Amino acid sequence: MSKEKILVTSALPYANGKIHLGHLSGAYLPADIYVRYKRLKGDDIIYICGSDEHGVPITITADKEKVTPKEIIDRYHFQNKEAFEKFGMSFDIYSRTSIPIHHETSKEFFINYFNQGILKEKKSFQFYDDKAKMFLPDRYVEGTCPNCGNEQARSDECENCGALYDPSELKNPKSKITGETPVLKETSHYYFPLGEYQQRLEDYIKENDEKYHWKENVLQYCKGWFKDGLQDRAVTRDLDWGVSVPLDSAKGKVLYVWFEAVLGYISATKELSYQKNEPDFWKKYWQDPETKYVAFIGKDNVVFHTIVFPAMLMAWNDANKIKYCLPQNVPANEFLNFEGKKFSKSRNWGIDVIDFLNLFPADPLRYTLAANLPENRDTDFYWKEFQARNNNELADILGNFVNRTFTFVHKHFEGKVPKTANLSSADNEMIKLLSEFPAKISGLFEQYKIKDGVSEILNLARAGNKYFNDTEPWKSIKADKDKCGNTINICLNIINTLAELLSPVIPFSSEKIFSMLNSTPTNWDDCGKINLLPGQQLKPAEILFSKIEDNVIEEQMNKLGKCEAQVNTETIEEITIDDFKKIQLRTGVVLKAEAVKKSDKLLKLEVDLGFEKRQVVAGIAQSYKPEDLIGKNILVVANLKPAKLMGLESKGMILAVDNADGKVNLVNPGEGVLPGTRAK
Repeated sequence: MSKEKILVTSALPYANGKIHLGHLSGAYLPADIYVRYKRLKGDDIIYICGSDEHGVPITITADKEKVTPKEIIDRYHFQNKEAFEKFGMSFDIYSRTSIPIHHETSKEFFINYFNQGILKEKKSFQFYDDKAKMFLPDRYVEGTCPNCGNEQARSDECENCGALYDPSELKNPKSKITGETPVLKETSHYYFPLGEYQQRLEDYIKENDEKYHWKENVLQYCKGWFKDGLQDRAVTRDLDWGVSVPLDSAKGKVLYVWFEAVLGYISATKELSYQKNEPDFWKKYWQDPETKYVAFIGKDNVVFHTIVFPAMLMAWNDANKIKYCLPQNVPANEFLNFEGKKFSKSRNWGIDVIDFLNLFPADPLRYTLAANLPENRDTDFYWKEFQARNNNELADILGNFVNRTFTFVHKHFEGKVPKTANLSSADNEMIKLLSEFPAKISGLFEQYKIKDGVSEILNLARAGNKYFNDTEPWKSIKADKDKCGNTINICLNIINTLAELLSPVIPFSSEKIFSMLNSTPTNWDDCGKINLLPGQQLKPAEILFSKIEDNVIEEQMNKLGKCEAQVNTETIEEITIDDFKKIQLRTGVVLKAEAVKKSDKLLKLEVDLGFEKRQVVAGIAQSYKPEDLIGKNILVVANLKPAKLMGLESKGMILAVDNADGKVNLVNPGEGVLPGTRAK
């Protein structure tokens, strides 16, 4: 089989905080396992990643801590780099987007589009802080929502009710920098015409899906964007932190982070070229039509890697002789939750990777996450499951098989690989089964079914244990030493194969096993053979996996959610009974529900209030599917002044409460209550 030239990228983690276990399951561990496997296959492969270091969240964190953005990105870049190294990530380079070569690459793409006449300049009104002498990004403005009255709404969106509105509709706007009232001031920005590439993008995805079988979740995300229709996207912002726009007429503006961050894959490969002292090395991957480019991401990044980045590369390729390769596949994973809830720093729910690795070795974590990857649906990390997989699978199945075999060979064969003679049918069946595993695992990994592949590898360890038990070497050593030698030889070769098959998953433990065997990995396709030489001297066995006691896990579980139990010290403004009587809370029944186009938060509902039917627009799309709401009893603020959300009139507001998962639960008045009944 001919060797492939492969370029692998993982989504650039944002340098605004520590990475947690959910990040590993989404974009990093699956990619690392795939890359390590491909290296063992002998393919020509490079693995690129780095920190995403621009954007408003970084400047907000810097403002809060009263430090510079560079101090923030330096802190988290190096902390996350250390965490990745301890976890065993095998990047060829872990770069960053604040370095000069990234700025140069981003500007090169912008100027190329500008000179082609692709970019559109548009004018709009944006809040401006006259005291700070700067335009304010959305997150830097706070005011009163024109829909629900929330006093901590952003300039164009209310997180409380989900309303989207024009900045001019925000009441009592305040700058979060100076506290002053900002003014709306005209500004201009450059836009990339994403909609002009929609048909080509649809064709590109269809063609690649037919050839390489894209994951269904990825295809559905893309279809959703195409259904709504792609729109122009601004590529510049009024900000002082980022890649400056290389035009004299755009001083004080930077490239929007969505635009330049994906170019970090290219600039990181360029940096790798300079590290190798081969300036054109990066072109062998990015500009070779034979390159197989695979982009590993979490589901929140699908649009950028299947639509935005490919469109940007198409735009470049249209006007340049030397062309970039587009992603051949984008195997995005869903989310990993923690003990049934989303990771949340504010609620102390979860654990950062570096903190985890200060408590436990990397391999049990790698194995546990790999065995439960959210490949097709959201999954959960549970402390008890981590303990069970470490104790029952790694220690009791794999570790026990290795230990019992090594103990036996050192006791009865002077620590040397026994020779084989006159193999039995059971021996030959085990050898045949062993030979089938590399191709079986390969078939799964090639389809990005990492979780299934890991499960199958452990089945080989189970088969090895069964073979050991069935052939009873503790008996044959007394009656027929040659027969016993066959058993131990084959068991050692099973262990040798397991070391290679598992090396992409638990590399540190596999390295120990190879050391114990005095062996090294071979080509993946050959690792299922009888590769150990008779008479080969073995080292003494090491304990591969220590069992984790209940009290250790209980200690970690007791640390969770401490801040959830803290008393809320928020002051509550008191009202009179007369104030309350002004609010008409009426029961209603949802008759119809549908998603609002171009919004991932809003649903349009038709509600029966008994005395009339009304249209209500509610920001609950991330908590409820439209079909789940039909016939549901709800409570509505019936005398709220009508408001327009995304151009739709909303007559009323639905009552809901936040739950621990960061979503909302609708307030249910119960069964048997007639529509229109007033709550008292």
